Amino acid sequence: MRPFIVGIAGGTASCKTTLANMLLEIGGSDRVVVLELDRYYRSQDLFTAEQRARLNYDHPDALEFELLVTQLTELRNGKAIDAPVYDFATHCRDPLRTTRIEPKHIIIVEGILVFANSELREIFDFKIFVDTPKDIRLARRIERDTRERGRSIESVNAQWQATVQPMHEAFCEPSRVYADVVVAGRDGVSAQVQSIWSDICKMANAS
Repeated sequence: MRPFIVGIAGGTASCKTTLANMLLEIGGSDRVVVLELDRYYRSQDLFTAEQRARLNYDHPDALEFELLVTQLTELRNGKAIDAPVYDFATHCRDPLRTTRIEPKHIIIVEGILVFANSELREIFDFKIFVDTPKDIRLARRIERDTRERGRSIESVNAQWQATVQPMHEAFCEPSRVYADVVVAGRDGVSAQVQSIWSDICKMANAS
């Protein structure tokens, strides 16, 4: 059976990853695999650390969509892939490591800009947009980046004002028009996940 491919988009810290992981937990790793768009950031190893810190990582050009489309097509055709490993602390891919991902019945691709690329959109069988207010996303972003990525509150706020929110308004928010369903992420997505999983299963089995 051809894999059923689900795209989950939405702003930074909107609950996209949470939703994807909940669907993985419900469906089980024998049937579901999650592929993160974050893996496909272009490696910035040709720049100094100071230069890397000033780059715009929220523009579509920061991502290697070509590789993701190629590898997702391979998964859809039943072939395993070696997905890149990206380090947010250094803004570089690990040249010595990849993650082996096997094709499963349901493949979930989650990321801020997964609907902003036309080739990628065409691959999805079902598209979900997680809509969360700006103030909540910023608070979650600050908590995550200071805890997981060793950043200061000041640097997170500065990046938010310079690129994160402007790029959200330019590329992410407009892409919600391509979604088959819009999910509210203000209070999390746990109350909606069972219904979403039921819809995915119905469509996947019918496809």
